[in-house]
Amino acid sequence: MRILVVEDNRSLVANLFEYFEARGHVLDAAPDGLTGLHLAVSHGFDVIVLDWMLPRLDGPQFLHRLRDAEIDVPVLMLTARDELPDKITGFRAGADDYLTKPFDLPELEVRLEALLARASGRRRGRTLRVADLRLDLATLEATRQERPLHLYPACRKLLEVLMQASPSAVTRARLEYALWGDDPPDGDMLRSHIYELRRSVDGPFDQKLIQTIPRIGYRLAAPGPARDDDDGR
Repeated sequence: MRILVVEDNRSLVANLFEYFEARGHVLDAAPDGLTGLHLAVSHGFDVIVLDWMLPRLDGPQFLHRLRDAEIDVPVLMLTARDELPDKITGFRAGADDYLTKPFDLPELEVRLEALLARASGRRRGRTLRVADLRLDLATLEATRQERPLHLYPACRKLLEVLMQASPSAVTRARLEYALWGDDPPDGDMLRSHIYELRRSVDGPFDQKLIQTIPRIGYRLAAPGPARDDDDGR
């Protein structure tokens, strides 16, 4: 699992890193809500562990902004606030699970695994649609105007991320993380993959769906006029 921990208690964060990394999970952490929100939007995490009482942006505010950005990553609130009204507020803000402190690390791990399994189950059988473009998340088959598109695995992953975010823009950092995690290759390999994706998705068709957003990243949306601020790649 790729886990984002949004928590300002350094000793707790250290304990989580020690426990989960020893079990092969990959973690990142943010000490406040705004930093955590930036990481959640720009990177592809499997699950988020979220505290309630955070500097700059508290847990419920974080959730509202995350869901407004249409980021559907599962979130577990991990907090000392154990009253029923607090739990109701957390769930209504967009939390998928709620665990109160103190807690046992194995229980947290099992809960996160269950959240990830449910999220994966929701994806099976889903079809993403943007204009005449379709991506079946169960079979990973992409079509446009009922014509099959032949995509390399990296291009297919980029297409999935762009379609899930559509019509919003996706940052370069988030796309790079989706492909390579925290270890992107040297050079601008992302541009090369976008070029190949454009050849398959837009090349044979009049309407262009993939747009370059200068200094930000890319967007897949309809209508998608061709842009002359990109060099075709």
